[in-house]
Amino acid sequence: MAKDALMDFDAALEQFEPVLGFEVHVELNTETKMFSPAGNPANEANHDAAPNTLVAPVDMGLPGSLPVVNETAVRYSISLGLALGCSIAPSSRFARKNYFYPDLGKNYQISQYDEPIAFEGSVEIELEGGDVVQIPIERAHMEEDAGKLTHMGSTGRIQGAEYSLVDYNRAGVPLVEIVTKPIFGTEHRAPEVAKAYVAAIRDIVRSLGISEARMERGNLRCDANVSLRPRGQEKLGTRTETKNVNSMRSVERAVRYEIQRQAAILAAGGTVTQETRHWHEDTGRTSPGRPKSDADDYRYFPEPDLLPVEPSEEFIEQLRAALPEAPAVYRRRLKAEWGFTDLEFQDVANGGLLAEVEATIAAGASPASARKWWTGEITRVANAQGAEPAALVTPAQVAELQQLVDAGTLTDKLARQVLEGVIAGEGTPQQVVDARGLAVVSDDGALIAAIDEALAAQPDVLVKIQDGKVQAAGAVIGAVMKAMKGQADAARVRELILERAGQ
Repeated sequence: MAKDALMDFDAALEQFEPVLGFEVHVELNTETKMFSPAGNPANEANHDAAPNTLVAPVDMGLPGSLPVVNETAVRYSISLGLALGCSIAPSSRFARKNYFYPDLGKNYQISQYDEPIAFEGSVEIELEGGDVVQIPIERAHMEEDAGKLTHMGSTGRIQGAEYSLVDYNRAGVPLVEIVTKPIFGTEHRAPEVAKAYVAAIRDIVRSLGISEARMERGNLRCDANVSLRPRGQEKLGTRTETKNVNSMRSVERAVRYEIQRQAAILAAGGTVTQETRHWHEDTGRTSPGRPKSDADDYRYFPEPDLLPVEPSEEFIEQLRAALPEAPAVYRRRLKAEWGFTDLEFQDVANGGLLAEVEATIAAGASPASARKWWTGEITRVANAQGAEPAALVTPAQVAELQQLVDAGTLTDKLARQVLEGVIAGEGTPQQVVDARGLAVVSDDGALIAAIDEALAAQPDVLVKIQDGKVQAAGAVIGAVMKAMKGQADAARVRELILERAGQ
């Protein structure tokens, strides 16, 4: 892949104004699919299903099969629309979106076009430093997901592949696509706005309980639209759409990259091509996909096999009354309850770890310890592996780990080794402790034996301690900890050393 010319980010924004737009796809975790009775792989219970085992005639596009709308998916979609501050349409209609889908057997997607279920909303996001940005929502519409193609070959992409395998499990999974209006005024904080917006959507759908929202699994996917226009120009520039970015960090990086790439093209007198782009996590770059079609090219027309969705006002109000807190209110409450400083809370929020920390506290950990583990060691390992922290360990496991530390079973150093084992799939924290033999030695007899041996090997240190220079005990503590392979409580070892030295 040829490297694009890039302009310095700050220099790019001196000449050009970025305009953003996002299309976030949320896979709903209903038990069955959008239009068929087949099991839904976006539901945790079905996640590990073998390829092509969660299918029905509708998903395969078999002749004579007819779709039936999933009532739960409609309810979830309305709840999401309300949580986005949208108006709910008294009548919305499904449409057929036509273009070649090798992973949809009927060769079209059932979606919504000019009559979406929800429209005209707004989401509030908070940036580092407390700045608040309102993201305007144009619409949220229901549709079905496509299947999954696996291209067999060295590249992993269709170019150069020897053949492709299709898995229809995902075909027909219920989706809600959330489309923003153009977002202006983000300036130098455009990449941060992108990340914060996706994090806010994830928080909303998780709080509603309508999606697993795990980006690494594709439950939540973001298409990031970026265009630039010269300062002072009213007309919008040509946009690109970076497809299916699957982590918040990658959304931030992709927006920054596109700003720098497009700025270099425009500054050199070139023109930006309206197209989809692919994000490459390994290189931190985007590459061309296909020319971006306009709506007319999809040949939308009303789906003849489905009636309009017409929720009653009473039903909508029942769902509105059941909504959880708005994300902004939720964050302010958590910050106060946990007693975090602005910086401490931003560490959690900016890492997209609010739900994880909250669940860890609910499982029995203190706010400080929950924050320490998620923003510290777990995030460090996740970054090294290129994964999301939530994909490595569960809140319940983190809480159990901290409880072992609080009980004196583990030191912090040992706890990090136990966490390593949990992430490696060796079991719960207690199971890892047992299997690896990592518990702190609490037998004073074993500690005293190691202390006496260390004191005998360092008689000059013993004399110093007996002369009142208790800081000299540090050398003995180090020797004992080494002898005990780190499985001793350093504070208890110090107490016993002073006792043995007559202090």
